[in-house]
Amino acid sequence: MNGSLVIENIDEIVTPTGNCGVSGNAMQTLKQFAHHSVIVEDGKIVAITKDASEINAYKSKGYPTLSGEGKTMTPGYVDSHTHLIFGGYRPEEFDMRLKGVAYMEIMKKGGGIANTVKMTQAATLEHLIAAGAARLSKMLSMGTTTVEAKSGYGLTLETEIKQLKALKALKRISPVSLVSTFLGAHAVPENQNASDFVAYLNDSVLPVVKQEALAEFVDIFCEDHVFGIEDSKVHLKAAKSLGFKLKMHADEIVPLGGAELAAEMGAVSADHLLHISDKGIQSLAKGGVVATLLPATAFTLREQYAPARKLIDSGCIVALATDFNPGSCFTYSIPLIIALATLQMKMTIEEVITALTLNAAAALNRADTIGSVEVGKQADLLLHDFPSYKFIPYHVGINTVAHTIKNGIVYTNNNISRAVFC
Repeated sequence: MNGSLVIENIDEIVTPTGNCGVSGNAMQTLKQFAHHSVIVEDGKIVAITKDASEINAYKSKGYPTLSGEGKTMTPGYVDSHTHLIFGGYRPEEFDMRLKGVAYMEIMKKGGGIANTVKMTQAATLEHLIAAGAARLSKMLSMGTTTVEAKSGYGLTLETEIKQLKALKALKRISPVSLVSTFLGAHAVPENQNASDFVAYLNDSVLPVVKQEALAEFVDIFCEDHVFGIEDSKVHLKAAKSLGFKLKMHADEIVPLGGAELAAEMGAVSADHLLHISDKGIQSLAKGGVVATLLPATAFTLREQYAPARKLIDSGCIVALATDFNPGSCFTYSIPLIIALATLQMKMTIEEVITALTLNAAAALNRADTIGSVEVGKQADLLLHDFPSYKFIPYHVGINTVAHTIKNGIVYTNNNISRAVFC
């Protein structure tokens, strides 16, 4: 359902602009409007104006009016890398990490992804849908209007399809837009080798996912002791031949060359990149591959952060996302991402806004429809509770969103109830 409304006399509107990802120094450039109104019709932005007669013309149609006085508008946040659907939780592993046990060491002992796989295999479809809906509601309250969500906790045809069907159901019932990614190659099942498992995915799972139209993207965990470069290439080629768009978990733990492979394969994004090489950075910049950085994962694992400054200064398109998952990063907090990106990764707030909106939309092939406050784009908008965007990072880890506007429908930040209009 789409809405129509007038958001009147907004103190400040700040937005990146364009229909594609923004790279390098251009990430600093935000278009700004002072004391303008935004007109939304049938879920799309039709005007950004100070013209009183134009504003009144739409109000005379009976459109509800929301006051923007004392508030800042930005585009809705796009969380372009999550593992939204899973069964069970792993607090014991978090406690182990607090005591110094490394994430990969936990995986070798049978924990990690394998632990969540068992719980997801046991979960019902109804449970996965209900849990996903509850998480999306909380994400919406923090300004997230579009979410990419991966499978990957099945490692069998049946459970991978169950995860993707949960996402398909959520697309019908959640106000948040969802983008589905098949991540069957998330871990190597016990007593199998990577090459044989990739062959199984390519022959037995990918065709079903395609036939049932359950995913738009295919991703792979390209990493040492998981799926190496050659196995990753085989899987990505098979996915590409079926018409899937590509993503990659790349160079998170060691500089394996995942970024270079992402560029070679024409992936839309390469994600994590904590240990990306200089050659990998050059490859992403030249290939226009979005570098999606996930600072909350590095924070939670107490690892070094991805080299955001180097990526931006080298001309890359940089996006930010949460990597919400049950193991290495149990958070979907955009306020936390903003704090880590500005304080720890040395990104400016202008770069961060671009990375969480237009560039994150580009990481999902949606920069032509979402990610900026521009006429013709979908009305996925945020009203922050303060008169300048400078207040957003100043509130360290605190949610500043007063209203989330999704397809022109306005939600308050109080249990996601409908807003009260003037």
